Amino acid sequence: MNEPSPQNILVLINPNSGLGVSLRILLDTFQDVWDQDGRRVWYQLSKSKADSEDKVRLAIQKGIDTIFVVGGDGMINSIGTQLLGTDVRLGVIPTGSGNGFARHFEIPLTPQKAIQTLAKGKTMSIDVGHANGRPFFVTCSLAWDAAIVKSFEKSPVRGIIPYIFAATYELFDYKPEVFQLELDGIDQGTVEQPMLFTIANLTQYGGGALIAPQATADDGYLWLTYAKKADVPKLIPQLPKLWDGKIGEIDGVTIKKFKQLRVIRESAQPIQVDGELVTSPKEVEIKIQPHALKVLVPS
Repeated sequence: MNEPSPQNILVLINPNSGLGVSLRILLDTFQDVWDQDGRRVWYQLSKSKADSEDKVRLAIQKGIDTIFVVGGDGMINSIGTQLLGTDVRLGVIPTGSGNGFARHFEIPLTPQKAIQTLAKGKTMSIDVGHANGRPFFVTCSLAWDAAIVKSFEKSPVRGIIPYIFAATYELFDYKPEVFQLELDGIDQGTVEQPMLFTIANLTQYGGGALIAPQATADDGYLWLTYAKKADVPKLIPQLPKLWDGKIGEIDGVTIKKFKQLRVIRESAQPIQVDGELVTSPKEVEIKIQPHALKVLVPS
């Protein structure tokens, strides 16, 4: 049975993202592939996060049934959040730094190929994580892995190299704390000074680094991956396994799946949500919302 063809499509473009192609080529590809067979396609530029969210809310009111985001994981998060619980599909044309969302679903990283591939795609309903009520689609981090974003955001360039520099800087600067855990209502005790503490809805951070290789988008579970400061020296030589999908084989790494997690830290610290640093109290509650977002993915 064929899916109903979308009729009203909005393409929302972040002009500050690294498109990899000219805006003209991008628009021409959309015109050639999508603006046909009775479909109506509109194009808008994102001036800011608030501007994008306003445009999406208006598009929903006007009957748009598919919204393409041309941007990175941060923009995907802000736009996708507006679509939760609606029948509007999210399409992703990745032009960000890590592109964790696109990599999970094997959406091509070249914009033209992504546009063409999704034209033959299918719709699926994916789970969404919530950290203190804030949705995330890819990952949320609470320790050193969150502090990295603070340094990375200061870099004038994007990509894996500045991310590694940010990680190295924060490795020496970050002061780990004791975390108290409750997993699906069961007290897990404490984790002594975790350096790595990431909750994943999809498989990876981005850039090919697989933090939860066993994660699927619609299984109703989130995955917690953590490692303590005391284990860092033996972790570093094994880091290539993070890109090989073998993080579970690294000594000192603990992985658990859950539906609801409660974390109490020693102090209030920012957390990372889909690549964005956000303020947070010392207590963080994380839970899954099953099948909350409709997404266009490759067949």
